Amino acid sequence: MFEVGFSELLLVGIVALLVLGPERLPVAARNLGRGLGQARRAMNALKAQVQQEIDRPALDAAPLQRLEQEIRQGIQLEAAPVNDAIPVAPARERA
Repeated sequence: MFEVGFSELLLVGIVALLVLGPERLPVAARNLGRGLGQARRAMNALKAQVQQEIDRPALDAAPLQRLEQEIRQGIQLEAAPVNDAIPVAPARERA
């Protein structure tokens, strides 16, 4: 991705030394190293999780289809028309 040579690293080191000073440069380098290590571990964990999800076997749909058929057979409602329903009178208009 980025090709950084020795001269570029040396230039960045000199600029960091001038900006931060010799007292704070080791602390900043240590914190930067820790941050990069945490980022690398997080990326590796994410890669492992994605690979695990990809390698997971496909869910067998046959038992689910059988269960769906059983449920549908159990729910089949034969709605017969009801003849003894009470007719609803039309609403009166108020004047």
